[in-house]
Amino acid sequence: MPVKPKFNIPGNLLSGDTTDIYFARTVEILAKENQNPETVMEVFTTRPGILCGLSEAVELLQAVLPAGEGEIWALEDGDQISAKEVVMRIKAPYLSFGLYETVYLGMLASGTGWATAARECVEAAGDIPVTSFGARHIHPLVAGRMDYAAMIGGCKGCSSIEGARLWGISPSGTIPHSLILVMGDTLKATLAFDKHMPPQVPRVALVDTFKDEVEESLRVAEAMGQRLDSVRLDTPFERGRVTADLVKEVRANLDMAGHNHVKIFVSGGLNPERIRYFAENNAPVDGYGTGSYISGARPIDFTADLHEIAGKAIAKRGRIPGLSQNPRLKKVR
Repeated sequence: MPVKPKFNIPGNLLSGDTTDIYFARTVEILAKENQNPETVMEVFTTRPGILCGLSEAVELLQAVLPAGEGEIWALEDGDQISAKEVVMRIKAPYLSFGLYETVYLGMLASGTGWATAARECVEAAGDIPVTSFGARHIHPLVAGRMDYAAMIGGCKGCSSIEGARLWGISPSGTIPHSLILVMGDTLKATLAFDKHMPPQVPRVALVDTFKDEVEESLRVAEAMGQRLDSVRLDTPFERGRVTADLVKEVRANLDMAGHNHVKIFVSGGLNPERIRYFAENNAPVDGYGTGSYISGARPIDFTADLHEIAGKAIAKRGRIPGLSQNPRLKKVR
C-alpha cells in the first residue's frame, strides 16, 4: 500500500456541512457555556471486517486539532478487526473535534465495508488478481475512496484515476464497448488503441461486442501479435454471461494458434460466488474485474463514545467507563 496517501479533505467536510446537526448544536452550546474539557473518545466497530478509512480519518483530525494539542491512537488501514474492537482513540478538548464525529465515522463505515467486500472477492480468486471496476456504480465524489478501499482489501488495481492516485499506481482499463461501437469493428478499435496509447499501457481487447468471442480473440491476436496483452470477456446476461466453458474454449483456440502469451480477463457481474464458480470449474482465467459487489457493499457501522472527561472515567449506560484495552493501537499523534 502507499506509504502515506493524501486524501485532500474537502472544504465542506472541514466546515462541518456534512455532519449531523446535533453535533453542530452541541459545539455551539458548549462554546457559549464556556465548557471545553479534555475528553477521550473511543471508536469501535459493530462487526468484523477489513479496516479502511482510518488514514483519511486521521488526516481529517490532524487538520482540525489545534497545533500542539490532542493525541490520537489508531490501528491501520488493512487491519483485520473484530466486533467491538476499538480502532481509534482521540484525546483532545471536545470543541476541537466534536463537530466531526459524523464525518470520521462515515469514512470508516464506507471504507471498511468496501475493503471487506473486496477481500471476499480476492480470497475467492486465490492467486488470480482482482481489479476494481466499481467506480461507475457509485457517486463520483467517493469513487476514488472506494477504489482505494478495494485495494486495501487486496485488489491489484482499479479503474478510477483518483483511486490509482491515492494508491500511487497507474489506473487499470481495457477498451470499452463504446469505442468499438463507434469505430464499427473490434479489430479496428484495438488497432487504434494500440496506435494512440503509450506503450506502457497494456493492450487488453474487449471481444464480445459484435462477433463470437473466440473469433474476435483470434482476429485481434493475429493482428497484434506480441503487443496484445489480454482479451477481456464481458458477455452480458442477455447472452448467458461468461461461462467456464467459454473461457476454456477461448484459451484452447488461442493456444492452438500460437498465442499462448495472451491472457484472459473476465468481468461482468462478478462476486465471490461467481469467482469461485470459475475456480471450481478450472477455468483458465488470468484476471477478474469486479464492480458493484465492492462499490455496493453494505457499510460496517462504527460508534464513537466518550470514555473520559477531564481525567474522570465516564460512559453512557451500557458501556464501561474508562479506557478500553487494545494493545494493537499505536500513537499516531
